[in-house]
Amino acid sequence: MIYRRRNVVECCFNRLKQFWTIATCHDKIALSCRAMIELFILLI
Repeated sequence: MIYRRRNVVECCFNRLKQFWTIATCHDKIALSCRAMIELFILLI
């Protein structure tokens, strides 16, 4: 049961890393970085 949940979390992080701007967070404005993360969550 726990392994299945762990796998889901790992898959989400791997998909998150596919977005280069989110994975590196080179945005100088924290609000912009947060907006990119929220956009990614909506895509999932």
